[in-house]
Amino acid sequence: LATLIKNDFKKQYLGSYLGLAWAFIQPLIFILVIWAVFTFGLRAGPVGSETPFFLYLISGMIPWFFISNTLNSGTGAVVNNAFLVKKVSFRVSILPLVEIGSALIVHLVLLLALVLAFVLHGYSPNIYWLQLPYYLLCAVIMLLGLSWLTSAVRVFIKDIGNLVSVLIQVGFWATPIFWQVNLVPEQYQWIVKLNPAYYIVTGYRNSLINQQWFWQDAPLTLYYWGLCLLILGLGALVFKRLRPHFGDVL
Repeated sequence: LATLIKNDFKKQYLGSYLGLAWAFIQPLIFILVIWAVFTFGLRAGPVGSETPFFLYLISGMIPWFFISNTLNSGTGAVVNNAFLVKKVSFRVSILPLVEIGSALIVHLVLLLALVLAFVLHGYSPNIYWLQLPYYLLCAVIMLLGLSWLTSAVRVFIKDIGNLVSVLIQVGFWATPIFWQVNLVPEQYQWIVKLNPAYYIVTGYRNSLINQQWFWQDAPLTLYYWGLCLLILGLGALVFKRLRPHFGDVL
């Protein structure tokens, strides 16, 4: 698995002049564009009483990049590795894990940059920051289930790849990444919270900015894990049922 993750990570940027740097240049440029638009164009001020908008933005953007990139690459995990699928002794179920591991390398570097940005803005490390690995684990488990599900169905239905791309686009605007959930009328906020990405993005901010433990919002935590385990179980079941037929189609 480690060898496959390493090869997949290198393969994405093989042949380009800047090589692995592109893994970090692309998300950083996108973050800077969004920051510039909302700082100088739409004039977004500090969030709350003192949190700079830039910190609020990147604390939501970085987990979202991990979710969207992993889901997008995980959907094609099987069809993009057809030569491995046809090997009788190869465990095809680890292919989505390869995509998750590859995206995780980039995310950990960006997460380190995120923590450094908070420190440079005067935020001192505290015990709440220890929650970040918890929220990262939450994201990995959810993405594993989704990747098993979408990658298996993608073998038989090509439209799944396009559908996932559309859902990622909708999810970007539906998740409070550069806007706050309290802008939505209180009676409709529960709809926003149904989005599992909301739990991850908000969790990063609760750890770095709001200093809030995940168990302080017990209903949302229970909902997320219930949904997460349901997705994981469904993804594993669908992948197991469709796995014997991959070779016939590919």
